[in-house]
Amino acid sequence: MDKVHRTVLKKEAVDLLNVKNNRHFVDCTVGEGGHTEEILKRNGPRGKVLGFEWDKRMYERVRNRNLERLDLVNESYVFLKKTVEEKGFGPISGILLDLGMSTWHIKKSKKGFSFQGDEPLDMRYNTDSLLTAREIVNEWKKENLIKLIKNYSNERYAEKIVNRIIKSRPLKSTKELVEAIKKSVPDNYEKGRIHPATRTFQALRIAVNAEVQNLKEVLPQAFEVLKPGGKIVVISFHHLEGEEVENFFKKEEGLLSVAEVTPSKEEIKKNPSARSAVLRVAEKISKHN
Repeated sequence: MDKVHRTVLKKEAVDLLNVKNNRHFVDCTVGEGGHTEEILKRNGPRGKVLGFEWDKRMYERVRNRNLERLDLVNESYVFLKKTVEEKGFGPISGILLDLGMSTWHIKKSKKGFSFQGDEPLDMRYNTDSLLTAREIVNEWKKENLIKLIKNYSNERYAEKIVNRIIKSRPLKSTKELVEAIKKSVPDNYEKGRIHPATRTFQALRIAVNAEVQNLKEVLPQAFEVLKPGGKIVVISFHHLEGEEVENFFKKEEGLLSVAEVTPSKEEIKKNPSARSAVLRVAEKISKHN
C-alpha cells in the first residue's frame, strides 16, 4: 500500500485509549489505518477493532491489507450504534475519532480537496452523497454562501470572495475557484502564512460532507455504546469540531474529561499539517461513582 499520510498523535491517542490485551475498540475514522494498526498491535490476541471508513476507495485500500482482527465497514460513523448492535460488537473499551483529512485525499483522490491542482469541484468523501462543492459555489444564494464561509472558516474576506465567485460563475474546477479567490483578497493575504484559498476550501469540504452535523450525531452514540471506564478520544483540526467535542464532554454528566493534548514541536516539524490538531479524551464513569 502506497502510504502518503502521517498519522497525527498516533502514540498519544492509543496510549490514552488505554489499549490492553483482548479488549475491543472502535476506530470511527480508519483512513490509512495508522491508529487502527497501533491498536491491533496492543489488543491481541483476541481483541478486535470495528473500523468505519466512509470513502469507498480508502475502504478498499485498507481492506486489501487483510488486517487480522479488524472488522471494517464502508459506512459513515453516524451509524455507529446501529452497526455495533447489528454486529453484537463489544464490550467496547474505547472509541477513536480522528477528524483530520487524509493526505491521500489531498494528493491522490482527485476529488478537488486540494487548491494546488486542477481538479473537479467535488470534495465528497463518499460519492453516494448528492451535494458537491460545484453545486454550492454555482447555485447557492449569495447570503447563504457568505454565511457558510464565515461560519465554517472565519474567513474575514468572505463577502468579497463570494462576490467574485458569483461574477465568475459557472466555476467548473478547483483552479477556477482558486483564481476567483485570489482576485478577491489582498496580495499580502495573512502575510503569506496560509494560502488564500485555504479557509474557503475548508468551509466547502465541511459543508459537502456535513462534518459538524455528523460529529454532533456520533458523540452521543459513542457515549451510549461505550462501557463504563472506557475512553472516547477525539482529534479535531478546526474550531467548530473542537468546540463541539469540548461542549459535549462538559455537558454529559456521565463523562469525565481526562486530558487535552497537542502535537509536539518535533511532530509538527515532521508533519506541518499536524499543527492545528487538538486531542481531547474523556472517560465514561459509572453512575455509582
